[in-house]
Amino acid sequence: MEDECPKCAAGLPAWLATFADLMSLLMCFFVLLLSFAEIDAIRFKKMADSMRDAFGVQREIMAVEMVKGVSVIKQEFSPSVTPDPAVVNEIRQKTTEIEKQNLDINDAVMEAVAEKMRKEIELDAEALREALKQEIAEGLVSVETEETKIIVRIQEKGSFSSGSAQLDKGFIEVMERIGKAVAKSPGNVIVAGHTDNIPISTARFRSNWELSSARAVTVVHELLRNRDIDPARVMIEGHADSRPLVPNDNSANRAINRRVEVILVRGRDQESGDVLIIEKSES
Repeated sequence: MEDECPKCAAGLPAWLATFADLMSLLMCFFVLLLSFAEIDAIRFKKMADSMRDAFGVQREIMAVEMVKGVSVIKQEFSPSVTPDPAVVNEIRQKTTEIEKQNLDINDAVMEAVAEKMRKEIELDAEALREALKQEIAEGLVSVETEETKIIVRIQEKGSFSSGSAQLDKGFIEVMERIGKAVAKSPGNVIVAGHTDNIPISTARFRSNWELSSARAVTVVHELLRNRDIDPARVMIEGHADSRPLVPNDNSANRAINRRVEVILVRGRDQESGDVLIIEKSES
């Protein structure tokens, strides 16, 4: 006896059994195709909303976020309640630590350079004080340091006559020693003239502005007699009575404010410099 088809034995026609098998195979085929397909997240969201409205499907938890993922068979659409730390965050944290270490190293290097510069500036200033110790003792010149500057203050006494921009002959030797210091010092040179607050109006100078500027120019001319000084390093300023050292309330203070300053400015790019060696001229 020939074997009968199980579905035919169940009372189903043979053509119906064949059609059901074909539909099952087609369904599996399309599911397989769908599993390999990528979908547009926005279109998928719109389609889901349309089906929900059409079939009356209600969701207990409202969600307005976009669908995450490109394949319908993946189950990672919903974000985790406690997401795992991303690799990107760990990399950023390491980068931040490295940058912090670099900043600490840069700060330490800059501090070391600044400390070295301060020591060099103090040595340069001490060499100037030794070269000009006689003029300093007489109150004609003073040497001070301020951050990255060496300030040589030339008082009016012994250098200029009252109301004049002509340098006294006895002060030429002092200017020669200052010129040697400027030639050996790195950085820029600012020559600034200052006066007291007594107004001046002569045939030569209309105001203290012109007098302070003219005195600064005179000092620069004496400095540039030294051929080792590059004129490109030199700058002239005239401040009149706008920057007094002490109040102009008596004759002694006004004498202090009448001055010309030779300022040696060391920049942060100057990481090294020679100590000033100045030979004092014999009288």
